[in-house]
Amino acid sequence: MTANIEYGRTDSATQFIAATAGVIYRAFVDPKAWPQWLPPDGMTGQILEFDLRVGGTYRMALAYRGEHPNTGKTSDDTDVVEGRFAELVPNCRVVQIVTFQSEDPAFAGEMRMTWALSPAPGGADVSIVAENVPAGISKEDHDVGLRSTLENLARFVE
Repeated sequence: MTANIEYGRTDSATQFIAATAGVIYRAFVDPKAWPQWLPPDGMTGQILEFDLRVGGTYRMALAYRGEHPNTGKTSDDTDVVEGRFAELVPNCRVVQIVTFQSEDPAFAGEMRMTWALSPAPGGADVSIVAENVPAGISKEDHDVGLRSTLENLARFVE
């Protein structure tokens, strides 16, 4: 998987979390923690592969629970995400290059996800910037999902 981030929409979200950057960063790099906080509300997650190092890859399956208005990207109820760690800066930043396993060209391409931590009094500001968002992901749905993931992360680490 190569990084070819040339076009597409950029979505972002930021939230203050009452935990140290170190505690939050550990949640970013722990494959056992991901299924507990990363899936947006209405979804569950399962880590299929996880090689934490710059250049290392991961695969995660996200499954919709119950009735939902969206169709999965990989199957009716599932999104399989494949990623590569492009940058790991302890207590500061994680950059991933992400693709969705899908036959639908609306979900093709590589999305760059940058998770950044900025220390703040009593915790840290956590931001997610998603560059080159596939056209098949609506801005509204992505904004809701990003905010939901940050809220889950806050509950997980606070």
